[in-house]
Amino acid sequence: MVSVFLEDGSSKTVEDGASGLDLAKAISTSLAKKAIALEINGVVKDLGTPIQDGDKVKIIKVGDNRSYDVLRHTTSHVLAAVVQKMFPSAKVGVGPATERGFFYDFKILDHKITDEDLLKIEKEMKRFAEGAHTIERALVEDVDAKLAEYKANGEIFKAELLEEHRNNVPTEYYFVDNNGKKLWSDLCAGPHLPSTKFIKHLKLTNVSGAYWRGDTANDQLQRVYGTVWWDEEEFQNYLKQQEESEARDHRKLAKQHDYFSTHEMAGAGLIFWHRKLATIRQELQRFWEKEHLKAGYEFVVTPHIAKSELWDISGHNSFYKDSMYSLKVDDEEYVLKPMNCPFHVLIFKNSKHSYRELPIRMAEMGTVYRNESSGAVHGLARVRGFTQDDAHIFCTKEQFKFEIQGVFKLINKIYSVLGLEFKVEVSTKPEKAIGSDDLWSFAEAGLIESLNELGIEFEINPADGAFYGPKIDFKLKDALGRIWQGATIQLDFNLPERFDLHYIGSDSNTERPVMIHRAIFGSMERITMVLIEHFAGAFPLWLAPDQVMIIPVTDKHNDYALSIRDYLIDNDIRAKADLSSERMNYKIRTAQEDQIPYMLIVGDKEMETASVNVRYRRSQDQVSMTQDEFLAKLKLEISSKLLN
Repeated sequence: MVSVFLEDGSSKTVEDGASGLDLAKAISTSLAKKAIALEINGVVKDLGTPIQDGDKVKIIKVGDNRSYDVLRHTTSHVLAAVVQKMFPSAKVGVGPATERGFFYDFKILDHKITDEDLLKIEKEMKRFAEGAHTIERALVEDVDAKLAEYKANGEIFKAELLEEHRNNVPTEYYFVDNNGKKLWSDLCAGPHLPSTKFIKHLKLTNVSGAYWRGDTANDQLQRVYGTVWWDEEEFQNYLKQQEESEARDHRKLAKQHDYFSTHEMAGAGLIFWHRKLATIRQELQRFWEKEHLKAGYEFVVTPHIAKSELWDISGHNSFYKDSMYSLKVDDEEYVLKPMNCPFHVLIFKNSKHSYRELPIRMAEMGTVYRNESSGAVHGLARVRGFTQDDAHIFCTKEQFKFEIQGVFKLINKIYSVLGLEFKVEVSTKPEKAIGSDDLWSFAEAGLIESLNELGIEFEINPADGAFYGPKIDFKLKDALGRIWQGATIQLDFNLPERFDLHYIGSDSNTERPVMIHRAIFGSMERITMVLIEHFAGAFPLWLAPDQVMIIPVTDKHNDYALSIRDYLIDNDIRAKADLSSERMNYKIRTAQEDQIPYMLIVGDKEMETASVNVRYRRSQDQVSMTQDEFLAKLKLEISSKLLN
């Protein structure tokens, strides 16, 4: 007999060699019916895994947080099995679970998967799952024989993976029917569901291009995406959210509202900001500047290029060169800056500093350039040229925790005004990094202590820090609950060392400053993309590119409409008058579709009483007030930065 410890701290004794399923049955019949996987000492494994004496065990049930990855990863294998049955020439790549679904990569030389194909594949997947095939795990005992089999069958990607993992106890998984016949297998580490019967609420969503292992030098593959859920309600909720996401897609809204454009003649990933989005950007920047002035920042402006030597010193040429643009100037190599950091370092280094001057908080709206692959470029979300709301703080080791906390408070304030919730992650030392382990440990501990002192909940994101230091990442949550990368705070002990920065300490000796990198919007492109989709184009009044539309009832009211427009413009309100020949109701509908917050309907009565009839974009109600009353209402709403 063996004794194991359960999630609630109690223990349970079962026979030696018992599996997770045996344990679930020993606890309760109902638990066994819902059990789909096993967590042993913190690691998720197949339900059929034997348990050992002293193990800490959790039975993972349908609907548990960790059950979704198992469900989705298993469903990706069903997708692969069906695709290879329907398209015999298909060769498989990898098929991981994603946050809300799964995908699988295929190389199919004689066929391009269409939307019509997706419907057929999905139908066959459901039929396959209904077969309630058991899923069995087997060790690859003879790696060389299996490699030969893969190569003979043209499964070059599986052969590559097996060769890499030949010393990691590689395993295969089989779908087995009720007669014990093996239907299909795949090289995989697992874990998987015990049976396909659990797979019910699934949908294939789209197909796109991908490269093997994300490298453009490798084979181009077809990536099929799908989603799968445990119950019908969450499945339907997801589909509804996807419909709303498509309606809010910033690229779609950009065409509808004329926000921005890109041009093949200019190059992929380079954004042309049209009037409306440029206005939103200007308002965001004014807000950003005002809050930074109050927080003690000073503004700087730096060049767009610098000699390659600068990036040698900073370390970017060693760790980031593939993402940098270079050019020749006077027979010397220059680089379009991918980051603003070294430029702010040079400003600091240009003068002598005393500990009494620190901290120095330096901020810039700095445009940078990064060589993203054309396949990765995506609207405003992934571009090649973008403007970071960058800032760097130079402080003492005694000050850096306080400064990090100050940055956090500033981020919290700005996001609160924008109506964006967030969660926090601390990203630790990556595989490729500069600096000693002691410095990294000190820096990581400082970030964690800063958040703990503020009482902030956070998660650890292992090995995802910048190459020069650990960071705090802010994951933004929009109106649909989607997560976007937002602000970041990065601690850096390395650039001050590389550029030999120093200040005079209280004991008259030279000291090395600590450098804090931080951006709140991340970039102007990224934050406007998030806000377009968050507000679905219906921006709050202070951000709306057009705040008021004056609509005359007939042509004889045009002059009055123009006088109101001029009055509002003179008082810093973005107002327009629609003097077109269209009917009044058409003009109202157009203004609503353009998401203009307020419409002023003016006719005989308004002219006689020097008033306006106010209509909000989301309401059919109309309220009469004087021009001064309306202006006061706008001024209050704008100054308060009220959300919709």
